[in-house]
Amino acid sequence: MISPLFPTVRLQPGAPGSSHAAGFHCSRRDFLTVVGAGAVGSLVIPSALQATPVALRPRPTAEQLVWQRDEVAMFVHFGVNTFTDREWGDGTESPALFNPTRLDARQWARAARAAGAKAMILTAKHHDGFCLWPTATTTHSVVSSPWKNGKGDVVREFVDACRAEGLKPGLYCSPWDQNHPTYGDTPRYNDVYIAQLTELLTNYGELQEVWFDGANGEGPNGKRQTYDWPRIWGLVRERQPRAVIFSDAGPDVRWIGNERGVAGETCWSTIRSSAVPYIGASGDDVIAALQQGHADGDVWRPGETDVSIRPGWFYHAAEDAQVRSVENLVSLYFTSVGRNSKLLLNVPPTREGLFHTTDVERLHGMAAALKALRTQRLLSAEGTGTALDAHRRVHALRVSSRTPITVLELGERIEQGQHITAWQLHEDRADGPVVASGTTIGYRQLRRIAPLRASRLFLITTSLDEPTPVMVNAYAG
Repeated sequence: MISPLFPTVRLQPGAPGSSHAAGFHCSRRDFLTVVGAGAVGSLVIPSALQATPVALRPRPTAEQLVWQRDEVAMFVHFGVNTFTDREWGDGTESPALFNPTRLDARQWARAARAAGAKAMILTAKHHDGFCLWPTATTTHSVVSSPWKNGKGDVVREFVDACRAEGLKPGLYCSPWDQNHPTYGDTPRYNDVYIAQLTELLTNYGELQEVWFDGANGEGPNGKRQTYDWPRIWGLVRERQPRAVIFSDAGPDVRWIGNERGVAGETCWSTIRSSAVPYIGASGDDVIAALQQGHADGDVWRPGETDVSIRPGWFYHAAEDAQVRSVENLVSLYFTSVGRNSKLLLNVPPTREGLFHTTDVERLHGMAAALKALRTQRLLSAEGTGTALDAHRRVHALRVSSRTPITVLELGERIEQGQHITAWQLHEDRADGPVVASGTTIGYRQLRRIAPLRASRLFLITTSLDEPTPVMVNAYAG
């Protein structure tokens, strides 16, 4: 739960149910006031949850925990589209177009690290089929380009740069390939795609994340392809057992349902696997499931919120004046990381092979602004609070400073699962004015609130089952 952007001072909690768990002070008068006020309504628990023992409900793997605690990763879209000024190529582009004059993956990695990112993901192949590594499966790759006289390997430079800067590398290899002649001949192309993935998963060291989408269109032969996802995922498990697999259908990490940088205000890390049965499933119910997850989900599959720093995903000079502002990037952090998701922020290199100076400046500004938000922490506590009934707890908090609170941060210990279904923060009294409220918390809930001066705050949480510690931080942001 501890983040370099919003570090938490761990206080030693008292016994479960104690009125003096760390940072939470609740007098008998306060307790009776809450009970009498009935501050939170009764909770209706799905029958599936009632029937499932707490110990059997989904919890994150060690790899999923590390992945989410990283909070921010950087996506890098780079390829022939960079040189054709297109978003989606059609596979007819000449490899001779690819010729970055100053490619510096270390510059990408330094910018990512300075922005607070802990990982990066490269588009090793996009839908046009051009491969950024010297693959044996096609000549439509860097081998046929003038860059480094056909001896270059962008994937190698990328993973080496990540590791040199202390970042975890990940790769995306588009399943849709508009260049390869076997695309649409399902068995043959599946073999080609497996061969490409085998090269990427075998020759470049350990990867943190392998990123997939369900992109599927016509190939050069006019045919559509059926992907063998069980075989694909099985290969990742075999060659990269510690990597998390991303797609809208997981199996480890799910798409958040949009590319606007906004996770659902209700956002469970658990989801019913049947709700998104395969990659590419569509419909309002699917999008709602991706956005919100499910309290009674049968798998732990946290959301990843992908968004670009520019209007497009690849670099276009015409968009140099349309790079997101620092304020907008901070807002994206609040609507992704601050809603129990992870932010995957795309920054596309220029034709030179560098991040544009404007993009780099905005990334630095984002990191500085997020750091400034935590410079004056007015409250830091963690505990289980005092029981009101089987599902509700009250956490009484004292604030020593009269400096106005403007940012609220809540968090659960997600290694124990996700439990809280609703929360309310009351001013001065347990039945006092509600200054903030919400549904899920999960890994992190960040909320801007109107400037608040209060010596006492009361957080009331409603949980699915027995209490787990809740972290509370408040800042003068």
